[in-house]
Amino acid sequence: SYLTILFPMFYRKARNAKERAYPASTTKIMTLLTAAELITDFDDTFTMSLEITDPLFVEGASVAGYLNGEQVSMTDLLYGMILPSGADAAMGLAVKLAGSEEAFVQKMNEKVQELGLEDTHFDNVTGLHSENNYSTAYDMALLARHALENEEFRAACGSQYATLFYGNPPYRRTLKN
Repeated sequence: SYLTILFPMFYRKARNAKERAYPASTTKIMTLLTAAELITDFDDTFTMSLEITDPLFVEGASVAGYLNGEQVSMTDLLYGMILPSGADAAMGLAVKLAGSEEAFVQKMNEKVQELGLEDTHFDNVTGLHSENNYSTAYDMALLARHALENEEFRAACGSQYATLFYGNPPYRRTLKN
């Protein structure tokens, strides 16, 4: 057909596209999309706490490096989550936007259903290993295609670095990818 000639990439056979795997930090694609859709005020702030940072340190998770008591804007949490793959930022967004990681994950899984991702389930916002955190390459491709339609998602993912200012007096932190 003419579609095969015009769009051969849609007709190539993918290898293991529907095989379940642990998504690790690509979980943050859904975390970022869900957060971007839930945030109503990108200048609103969240105060980072030891309850968030300490368990992530013990786990050896990748973090943006927010400190206890630091007030971080929603925009800065989005960039902190995606540029250095910051689990602390992901957890901060979850707590701020849904009250807990569990409640936020429920919203992520609602989005999974809405998008028709048949072989995906999220168990956390960070991508730390869990038997119940899984997806397929096919589902992640569908998710990424949808996520790129979101302006805030595109802005955060399209950045190589962000310079953020914190504290009083303010100090500068540059996040890089």
